[in-house]
Amino acid sequence: MKIFQDRNDAGRQLAAALRQYRGGKDQIVLALPRGGVPVAFEVAADLGAPLGLLIVRKIGAPAQPELAIGAVASGGVVVRNDEVIRLLGITDAALSRATESAQSELAAKERLYGVATAATEVEGRTVILVDDGAATGATMRAAVAAAKARSAGRVVVALPTASAEAAATLSREADELVCIETPEPYLAVGYWYADFDQVADDEVRRLLEQARPGPVIRPPLSP
Repeated sequence: MKIFQDRNDAGRQLAAALRQYRGGKDQIVLALPRGGVPVAFEVAADLGAPLGLLIVRKIGAPAQPELAIGAVASGGVVVRNDEVIRLLGITDAALSRATESAQSELAAKERLYGVATAATEVEGRTVILVDDGAATGATMRAAVAAAKARSAGRVVVALPTASAEAAATLSREADELVCIETPEPYLAVGYWYADFDQVADDEVRRLLEQARPGPVIRPPLSP
């Protein structure tokens, strides 16, 4: 069963679940690129909030790079899933190499999106962190840690879908979790979308450009 048509649909549904933040002062929506950007764009447009980025890269398991064993985020934040690392028998040396690889990817993305990340000020603000979903929660945990490290006033995690385990973890680490669905068995984030095509860097830049300056204003729909 598909829950969302695409990321834009997910963003609109998520925005409805965040209606208490509409028109709020001193809040900002931060997307986790790339998949979180179209979702966050819809959320920011509905709430009348500015849109920015918080770059996070997962630390992939050495033999299974798609499996997250942790994540790194802007500002030197590193979050590791010690239970998974232990179960997989990953050595300290292998973990260090995987972490360094993720940090290199992070640095490259920061250079690519440098203007958006450098201009994002979160101190004392309500920060709404948005992604297209969370299977393990590792990347969003890193994002929460990064927002807190930058003295965010309140950290809200907003997700269209997440595994029950990830949702439970994130609800403890953030000030608030807003998640539409936590289906089980979870399988993967993309399983719950009819259209889950990859989001291109050009699309990320286009949406960010459309969002500047100030609050996001969604363009009118074509007749």
